[in-house]
Parts: sequence; structure tokens; C-alpha cells
Amino acid sequence: MTMSSPRSLSGVMTVPRSLFKIVVSAGGLLLLLILISFQLTCYPLISSFHVSLLPVEQNRKSDSAVLSGTGNIDTQSVNISVSLNANEVIQHTDTPSSAIYNDSVKSDLGNSDGVTLDINRSSFHIEDSTYLDSGNCDLYNGKWIYDLDGPLYTNNTCPVISPKQNCQGNGRSDKEYENWRWKPKNCHLPRFDAKKFLELMRGKTLAFVGDSIARNQMESLLCILWQVTASSSFEAPKKRRKGKRQYFYFKSTSTTLTRYWSSWLVHQTTESFASVPDNIVKVHLDLPDEDFMENLPKFDVVVLSSGHWFVKQSAYILNGTLVGGQLWQPKGEGNMQIKNIDAFGISVETCLTAIASHPNFTGLAIVRSYSPDHYEGGAWNTGGSCTGKDRPLTTVVRNGFTDVMHEKQVNSFVNAVKKARVDSKLRLMDITEPFAYRPDGHPGPYRSPDPNKNTKRGANGEPPPQDCLHWCMPGPIDTWNEILLEVIRREFHGR
Repeated sequence: MTMSSPRSLSGVMTVPRSLFKIVVSAGGLLLLLILISFQLTCYPLISSFHVSLLPVEQNRKSDSAVLSGTGNIDTQSVNISVSLNANEVIQHTDTPSSAIYNDSVKSDLGNSDGVTLDINRSSFHIEDSTYLDSGNCDLYNGKWIYDLDGPLYTNNTCPVISPKQNCQGNGRSDKEYENWRWKPKNCHLPRFDAKKFLELMRGKTLAFVGDSIARNQMESLLCILWQVTASSSFEAPKKRRKGKRQYFYFKSTSTTLTRYWSSWLVHQTTESFASVPDNIVKVHLDLPDEDFMENLPKFDVVVLSSGHWFVKQSAYILNGTLVGGQLWQPKGEGNMQIKNIDAFGISVETCLTAIASHPNFTGLAIVRSYSPDHYEGGAWNTGGSCTGKDRPLTTVVRNGFTDVMHEKQVNSFVNAVKKARVDSKLRLMDITEPFAYRPDGHPGPYRSPDPNKNTKRGANGEPPPQDCLHWCMPGPIDTWNEILLEVIRREFHGR
């Protein structure tokens, strides 16, 4: 649009020069306001909505931390801070990890001085995990942020989800639990980059060792990787079997993912021992599980996890002597000295010490910490329930068993590191506390594809049978693998 100059207008009407300037300025300002209003109306998605209850000074620090991340940030985004009611913020001050962790021990365990639930309609994206400030980034201290981008896959785009963890396929109607992302306090944890993972693991083997939760995590990783094979030159993995071992091979990068079942991480047998009945499993706490240990040198990365089988009936043997049991006591022996929690700690230290001292293992061993369950009102077999949980908790009801199992595991990890050779690569992936806030991520009553399953409470309020231990896919467990990728990246590419 072309506007006449004030000089040309003077021949048409007589207007004082100062008045004319005022009119022109007002008109320009009005036009600018109209254009801004039009821009905001047409492009609302470029703005971000940030909910925080931190004090003003902390808000300023938080905002600067978010915006100072070295990534591709949408410079047009508008950050608006508003206050909601007090239940929108999680304050966590218990620090069991920091209380028992020796700072001189190299690990990915960090102090947890706060976890905040944050509703964030954010438009910034960080494309490359190399932008993480690893030196100041405690991966396990942060907050849950709502992510409009949604999950990395769906139950319809992954062919390897176990039916019991296919929550959407089993009839769960809510989906918000799929959208919460974990954000470390002083950095951003990027969305999982499948191509980067396969390149980092080119020619390498990653093994998951543990129980059904280990299988849960491996399937999550496979689901994420499956998406890149459908949209790029990467080929879908080939499922193969060697003896009892099942593995997936990505030909494009010669990457192998495999899993070894090891419910206790140490040797177990049903063979006769002393007065223990044959039908009771004998767990040898001082002998590592030979099944995966004999294959250990083949692994470049091994992710270990355990703990939940220590609530099952078993007898504990240490140095060839019966020392305790779970849900079983020998007649006439009195109370045995080793209970299940202590047995768990011993088994972890046994396994990790054997790995760290193995002369032919040069890979990275990552201990994924104890996965919290969320049974309320009872255990899995006594009416415990997680029905109706559809978003992260704002406060955590402490689970004494989870807390002490986590403490035993971390102590055993630290002890194994202290006994290990100097160049030992033992790392702790400490997910326990952040995921204590995610009861919404379990299958609950949606653990079966049976269309006639019961998903409602009974007339007297009794809950239906449900699973509050394993994790829906997609769901929070996918974050484990985003953290896993960052731990691997730090080791292979340095900090």
C-alpha cells in the first residue's frame, strides 16, 4: 500500500503539521495492533502455555533454564506463566539415593532434591541429544511435562507388544498417560532418536537381563525402533532364536537386541538341597546366573534389572548353607537370618561384582533401578488396585517396600563399584523415584484382550483383577529407553 506524503496532502486540506503527525502515528499504531491481533488469531499454535507454581525468582531461573537449552527453539513462541491451585506442584524432599550414594563413585545416579509436575504446552524442540549439557544434567531429578506431540508409536504401529501390556488394544479409553514426558531439571531429554541409537549401536549387541519388566523395556525399545524402519532406509529387524534365547537383528547396522530371562540374577535350581522341598526354588545368592554370564563377553551393553521375584516362595543358600527363605521356613530351624530384602541386596552385589571382574567383558553394564508398583489397598493377590489413575501423581504415598528395595539395590551397586577394577563400566539408571509418580502408566484392569473382562469395581467396592506392576505400551516405560539412549551416548561419545 502506498501512502501520500504530508506535503502532497497539504494541497487538499489545511492541517497543522503537529496535528497531522499525531494522526499518522495513531493510525500506524492502530494498523500495527490489527496486524498483531490477526497474527495471534491465525497462528495460535506457536505460543506456549507454561504452568508453574514456583516463586517469582525461581520462575525466572526456571524460564532461563528452559530457554537456554542449546537446541532449535521456536523464537516466535510466547511463554505465559500462570498460577493454579497448590495440587499442581510436586515437592519431593526425601533423598534416599543421595543419603547412601558416595559421590566419588562414577555413576548416573543423581541427587533428587525436587520433582515437579508441570503442564507445559511447549513449542520448542531439541533435535540432537549432543546438545545436552551432560556435565550439569542429572537425568533423574526433574519434572513431568505434558507433550502435545504424543507417544513415539501407537499400539497399532508396533507388532511386538505383549497382549497384557497393550492397554489401548485391551479397551483402555483414556490416552493422556501416553503424553507425559520427563524433563531433567537443568537440561532437556530429547525424544528418542532411533537413527542415532542404531548408529551408536552399529555392529554392537544390547542385552536385557532380568524378569518380565526387562522384557517390557525391551519391547518398548523395539516398538520405538520399528517406527524408523517403516519410514527410512533402515530395515525392520529379523526375529531369530538360538536355543532358548530370542533376539532381533537389524541388518542395516548389524545391531542385535536380545533378552535373557534371569528372575534373580543369580543361580537358581529346583534340585534337592538339605531339607528344602523339591518344589521350592533354591536361590544361590553367591553364584551369578551362569546362563547369561557365559555369554557376557558377547555384549557391548547389558541392562540388568531384578527384584520383584524376591516376594515369591524360595529358599536362600549362601556359601553352601541354607540361610533363609521367603514364604517358607524349615521345620525346627527357627527364624533364618536372611530375609527377602537382604537376599535381594546380596544377589545384586554378587551379579555386579562378577560382571565387573570378568576378564573378557569390556562392555557397559547398566543397572536399571527397582521399578515401582502402584497397588493400593493390598498387594497384587490381595485386592490391590490402581484403577482410575489417569495422570501423574502430585504427591507420592511412600511405599516402604519399594523404598527399602531401592536402597538395598543402590547400596549393592556402590559396593560392587568399590570392589571393581578401576576401568569397570558399571552405571546406575535410577528411575525409581521419578516413576513413583506414574501410577497412570500401568495396565490396571486392562491387562487382557478378553472383551468380557471385568474392569469395574464390584457392588462392595472390591476392585477387578489388575496389573499395577508392568507398564502400558506406549506409556511411561518409553522414557526408560530415552534415558538409556542418553546413558549410552555419554559413554560412546563422551560428555
